Amino acid sequence: MLAPSGADASVRPARGGDAAAIGAVQARCWRRAYAELAPREALDRLDPGALAERWRGAVTEPPSRRHAVLVACTGSTVIGFAALAPSADRDTGPEDAELVALEVDPAHQRAGHGSRLLAAGVDTLRASGFATLRVWCPAPDSARYAFLVSAGLRPDGAGREHAGDGAIVTEQRLWAALGS
Repeated sequence: MLAPSGADASVRPARGGDAAAIGAVQARCWRRAYAELAPREALDRLDPGALAERWRGAVTEPPSRRHAVLVACTGSTVIGFAALAPSADRDTGPEDAELVALEVDPAHQRAGHGSRLLAAGVDTLRASGFATLRVWCPAPDSARYAFLVSAGLRPDGAGREHAGDGAIVTEQRLWAALGS
């Protein structure tokens, strides 16, 4: 009998050895997500190796025990990741967490990996004592917005803009109570 297609899909805490895969996934995801927002030269300068070094530090030497990086795998291959942290926004408190990043390799999207990462992230945040989850969503990313809203997050009225490399990215913040 054949195993269901998602039988070898999993989510686990990231390890230092996952950093190269995380950096490569991030570069591919950002090149696709920001293709119409950022100049091509800026996207071409995304260096998976440099991104990997940042992720290696985040995984092996997190700023606090309330920071976490999770990876989604197909078999033993890392195909996505999520980064979690206490919210750094001035209008939040110690019970507020932030989903800093959630990326799934474009070749593996729409197979449940994002949902698994988000669910594991919520479990991780609850275990760390957080009561709410917040995430900043780029305004033009309608697929990401629809995914987050379908998972129960709602706009909280906060917005911000980032400028750099010839592009301005507007973000909207979403939130959800984590419950028990």
